[in-house]
Amino acid sequence: MKAGAMKAGDRAIDVKMLAPDAVSVRSIDAPTAPKRRKSRGRFSPLTRRILAVNLLALAIPVAGLLYLGQYRETLIEAELHALQTQADMFAGAIGEAAITADSFDRQRLANDIANQMVRRLVETTGTRARLFRQGGPLVADSRHLSGSRDVVQIEVLPPPSPTGPLSVVLDVYDQFAGVLAHQPTYPPYTEPEVQTAQTYAETLTALGGDVAHAVRTTDKSDTLMLSVAVPVQRYKQVMGALMLSKTSQSIDDALYDVRLNILKGSGVAFIFTTLLSLYLASTIASPIRRLALAADRVRGGRHERRSLPEFKDRDDEIGDLTLALRDMTDALWTRMDAIESFAADVSHEIKNPLTSLQSAVETAARITDPDQQRRLMAIIQEDVKRLDRLITDISGASRLDAELSRAETEQVDVSAMVSALVDMHSHTAPESGVTVHLTTGPSANSLPVQGIESRLVQVFRNLMANALSFSPVGGEVRIHVSRNGARRDPQALIIVDDDGPGIPPGKEDAIFNRFYTERPEGEAFGTHSGLGLSISRQIIDAHGGTLTAETRYDDDGEALGARFTVRIPMPKTTDAKSRR
Repeated sequence: MKAGAMKAGDRAIDVKMLAPDAVSVRSIDAPTAPKRRKSRGRFSPLTRRILAVNLLALAIPVAGLLYLGQYRETLIEAELHALQTQADMFAGAIGEAAITADSFDRQRLANDIANQMVRRLVETTGTRARLFRQGGPLVADSRHLSGSRDVVQIEVLPPPSPTGPLSVVLDVYDQFAGVLAHQPTYPPYTEPEVQTAQTYAETLTALGGDVAHAVRTTDKSDTLMLSVAVPVQRYKQVMGALMLSKTSQSIDDALYDVRLNILKGSGVAFIFTTLLSLYLASTIASPIRRLALAADRVRGGRHERRSLPEFKDRDDEIGDLTLALRDMTDALWTRMDAIESFAADVSHEIKNPLTSLQSAVETAARITDPDQQRRLMAIIQEDVKRLDRLITDISGASRLDAELSRAETEQVDVSAMVSALVDMHSHTAPESGVTVHLTTGPSANSLPVQGIESRLVQVFRNLMANALSFSPVGGEVRIHVSRNGARRDPQALIIVDDDGPGIPPGKEDAIFNRFYTERPEGEAFGTHSGLGLSISRQIIDAHGGTLTAETRYDDDGEALGARFTVRIPMPKTTDAKSRR
């Protein structure tokens, strides 16, 4: 496929060289534009949930308070008790003043006196009194005004029912409460034109000498009729029955006032709860929304470094989340910069042998001298080997970061590891002309650290190989292993000294950069890729340790060689065990 001939919707092919003998081909979809975060409206879902939870938590007890079923029953009992007290007082007065004797010296109720007394006694009480004599006929009714010819009945009209939104709310609530809650049922109240003591069960009981009361419903289902009947006695003789009755209007008014006050108080509580919920939601939902929008901008940014909003004054989880996201974003940008820099370095390092290889191939195609062709073929072979080393080291370096983040760590004895590497060198490379000498400090027979064994082996092999390559024939590489640091912060200390020329001044940290090469004289160009020390420092950093380099000098200021120092933290529990 020619460059520029890829159509929309085609898939790019990413070729990643893993090793000189392996090529991995994978298809990747073309990047898509970031989706716009859809608008949440005035209130976010989180705000609505906070409002719903807080308002529901307040509405449930308010609904329970508005029921007041038990409170109403208490008021009814109190009202009946008050009616009974009044009835006892009125019955006593009637028994003393409205009883006369006939010609046969028999006690009887005086109708005119009883009628007047009944009306006067209940005139200021707001109750209705009815007096029945023995046998059942009605003697007096406080609502009847008796004249010379006719009887006028007085009907007391109830006050108008309250109206307004609150009344409607309470009426609807009462309907639901009546369905959900068990409310007592009362018999209906009826009043025939001709009333007798037999009309009401309580008056029959009172004519028998006992007190009785009754609760009935009126035409209005929410209004009750309360009545109490007591006997009217004269010297223990029951002369009649007095029944006092009144509606539950005063009880209903009291309940309405109480519920109205509850609604007013709950309304204020709802307002404060709503405001506090909105404030709480704004302190949670608004920062999260700002972080989400900022994350969208970071994701959709093209070659532009964007930062997340700061909430420095928040000492809570939102502040912690903001700091974590900022650190993550900075780490991603650092990683991206490192990838770009790594790609540029790789391109530069690979381009050099490729240029040399191209030049040698073009020259070999034009010349006919066999000696010159052999020399060019040697150059070509060296360039191919150099490319092979570069690609192998680059592949290992590119996989290193992912492997360090995913690999499982285990306890590794650094002292035993270094000792094994020294023994291996003494048995496999005795003809190198450079000896390796190992010394251990006190309590350094075992230096366990938590790490990845294969990668730690790679570090110490790189350091040993680097020291051996710079040491002259007959020189010595000295490795010292010891325990360092306080008991609460123990460290495994490994020092590698060589007898080479040392590190150029000012390059003590630069030698750990990728593709940096400062090789000894006489070594063939391209023998090393310049990634060994960079990879070693990256591995030690991943283990929480440090890798530094310096030059050793004698008293006269002459360089004695290079020194590489590795410090790896040891588990505190391991240190505690070693002291027992």
